[in-house]
Amino acid sequence: MNLPNKLTILRIILVPVFVFVLLVKIPYGEYFAALIFIVAALTDSLDGYLARRWRQITKLGIILDPLADKLLITAALISLVELRQMPGWIAIVIIGREFAVSGLRAVKAEEGVIIPASIWGKLKTLTQVIAIILLLMQKLYLPLTGIKFGMWAMYIAVVITIISGVEYFLRFRIAE
Repeated sequence: MNLPNKLTILRIILVPVFVFVLLVKIPYGEYFAALIFIVAALTDSLDGYLARRWRQITKLGIILDPLADKLLITAALISLVELRQMPGWIAIVIIGREFAVSGLRAVKAEEGVIIPASIWGKLKTLTQVIAIILLLMQKLYLPLTGIKFGMWAMYIAVVITIISGVEYFLRFRIAE
């Protein structure tokens, strides 16, 4: 069990903590939840970086890392829908894309073909993380600005999510 894998497991452990803190009515809960989400999102970048740099890429890490990412994003999206901070269709589009791309990758993996993350996939993750953080923090800035930055960021994330999903489907067809 190396440090990158421990960071991935930490991210998985932080998911129910994040949801609990966000959904249970405690003072400043959304800010604490945002902090937990940020820490969890940072472990995503750090574990991959360390695994590559220290040459500690493991089969466990290859399986757990994308699972941890999907758990974190999915938990955040469903929680935001529950709190009525975001419409459900956005969560459906984003989560649906994750299922579709995971299915495509699994089929190709059975054939011995690995479809690595693309720049669009990385941009998709970044925009989703930023949008979620902005939605979690909107009580802080919305009264000052009157602008729903979080929803605008989420719309951008949805567009990039769709583009990255289409790109994966095109790569899947090319790889056949």
